[in-house]
Amino acid sequence: MISFDEALGLIGSAAKPLGAEPIAIERAAGRVLAAPVVGRIDSPRADVSAMDGYAVRTADLARIPASLEVVGESFAGAGFAARVEEGTCARIFTGAPVPDGADRIVVQEKVRREGRIAIIDSAPAPEHFIRKRGGDFAAGEVLLSEGRVLDERAIVAAAAADLAELQVHRRPGVTVLSTGDELVAPGRARDSAHAVPDSISLGVAALAERWGAECLGWGRLRDELALLEKAAGAALERADLIVVTGGASAGEKDFSKAMFRRFGLELIFPSVAIRPGKPAWLGRAAGRLVMGLPGNPTSALVTARLLLAPMIALMVGRPPGSALEWTRGAIAAPLPACGNRETFHRARLEGASVQLLPFQESSAQKALAEADVLVRQRPDTPSLDTGSSVELLRL
Repeated sequence: MISFDEALGLIGSAAKPLGAEPIAIERAAGRVLAAPVVGRIDSPRADVSAMDGYAVRTADLARIPASLEVVGESFAGAGFAARVEEGTCARIFTGAPVPDGADRIVVQEKVRREGRIAIIDSAPAPEHFIRKRGGDFAAGEVLLSEGRVLDERAIVAAAAADLAELQVHRRPGVTVLSTGDELVAPGRARDSAHAVPDSISLGVAALAERWGAECLGWGRLRDELALLEKAAGAALERADLIVVTGGASAGEKDFSKAMFRRFGLELIFPSVAIRPGKPAWLGRAAGRLVMGLPGNPTSALVTARLLLAPMIALMVGRPPGSALEWTRGAIAAPLPACGNRETFHRARLEGASVQLLPFQESSAQKALAEADVLVRQRPDTPSLDTGSSVELLRL
């Protein structure tokens, strides 16, 4: 059994990006860049107006009031082809190219029209209201670095760079296998007094996809070694990562490791000194990563957040540590001393206060849904008083 930090170090050594692939920008949201985004054009493409108004020559405003002939119009996407000469101006709209000869925009509120004459009765504001060509970014400039998650802000920048296709890290394919004779599909448990709805596989699959994986499917498997071995072989043929829930203890029907032995299972770590989640393990079989999670729902989801999320984050090319960004908060009630296993308490943030949930059992599911943070308590630490600062991780 190893410590939580040791487990993270081994995950960091085992989990690597799976290579790059091109993707259309319309489908790139949530993916991770495998190459920088470099601008292919200037932005803006030319000097453009920042306001609706009139493009004028500053020299023509030396004497106020000024009367200028309106010789044309400039719209975004269709500029005024002629030149603004002495004594003239052009009607212009936000985002439209500034005509040759003009060097400032007078906003329309400062201009009075009389037919083809624009009359400026008072001195305009000192701002010229012109966005210079390349003022946002120039062609050849790096807008986004490799490893950036393509959120909505990054998508805007990539599209502005005039890129129809982006190079992103490939998503790992994940198969989730839930073991246990008692498990049935949700909606079927009421048919048998001994059945339990399989909540774990669905929750683990959702977490895996949230962190960038592609869930290839899941299976609910009885605790029969031959059946489990067959499922393991099928998963190893398709998936980059297999997650097995349950069957990780030492009982007569705990086969989560045994089902991969015929495929050359090599353990990276056999268990982790954390509560909940001690039975969690990581190995490699047939060149694929296999992670075992506990069979209790809260243990499985907490352990997945702590170990599976950072592993997937590394596989999709996110920066190390991006899945485990710890913050701090003040607990609203005393916290007893921690034993020799690092403990992660389910809690809820209420303003600046951290409220530990009263029901911390590893089988709790309602309480898990109510939690939005984990409180980290290091091994062998003393009890903490109300108001003490603790480490927090967003669920």
